[in-house]
Amino acid sequence: MDGDAGRRWLIVAAERAGLLSADRGARPDPVAGRGRLPRVATRTLGTSTGSVRAARDFTLATLHQWSVAERSDDIAIVVSELLTNALRHAPQDPGGGTGPGRPIQLGLLQPGPYVLCAVADPGRAAPVPQTPRFLAETGRGLQIIRALSDRWGYTALNDTGKVVWATFTSGPAAPWLAR
Repeated sequence: MDGDAGRRWLIVAAERAGLLSADRGARPDPVAGRGRLPRVATRTLGTSTGSVRAARDFTLATLHQWSVAERSDDIAIVVSELLTNALRHAPQDPGGGTGPGRPIQLGLLQPGPYVLCAVADPGRAAPVPQTPRFLAETGRGLQIIRALSDRWGYTALNDTGKVVWATFTSGPAAPWLAR
């Protein structure tokens, strides 16, 4: 993963989530016999509402390919919420795309029994959970992410935006994933 500068945002998110150490090595896997390199899948997404479905389909297909079925529905819902938030809150340029030179990107990473899903966007505002009004149609995305994932957070990407991430485990949780 070191050589791919285009995935730096995903590496930063994995480090912040505690799934990779600062020297880019995967954390020790608590399950004996799983010494494989992390699996990685990324996709650059458009700004239409159809991107949410495309991201969900990409996520489910990737998790199926990785044989990660146990929490795939939860992960797909969280990806939908992360992307919806990015589309709603990322700055728009006059041409209709997201901010200057920075597309919205989806990343999936599987180091051992963990899955990280992350969405990078050009917005700089920190995601803040809202308390929506009773009948409000929006404002519950981060609450859903918090409820379905083991851990979530965000990381600022210098001057290029931020990445919002969530982690999931299907095996015994490691101490660095504790809430």
